[in-house]
Amino acid sequence: MGWTLTACLPEPDAGLHSTWQAARALLAACALPLLVGAAHGPMIVTQHGRAFEPGDLTVSVGDTVQIVNDDGELIHHAYVSSENFSFDSGDQEPGSKTDVVFSMAGHFTVLCGIHPKMHLHVSVQ
Repeated sequence: MGWTLTACLPEPDAGLHSTWQAARALLAACALPLLVGAAHGPMIVTQHGRAFEPGDLTVSVGDTVQIVNDDGELIHHAYVSSENFSFDSGDQEPGSKTDVVFSMAGHFTVLCGIHPKMHLHVSVQ
């Protein structure tokens, strides 16, 4: 994240006269943004009913998408094959989870190598 503790400390002349005020300022400036960022996990896409849910997704460059096989006893095989970006989950057993990080901007289609009618459209900004 690039945060350093010294970057978050108030300047000596910031007018904070008590330890309590300094602690509150430090929490607001440093800890709260870190806690909010830590709570943000991967975006979840399920495979259920021989479909990706949701079927369309917008993410930011560097975001993680977790693809979960939640389709009973079916095996899936998610992949992306484009000129600039590729991903292949391999065979996904029921209950398995696979993470994919979209490292570049663009529009990508995630397909299932076993069920060709499954499409997940991902817009990476």
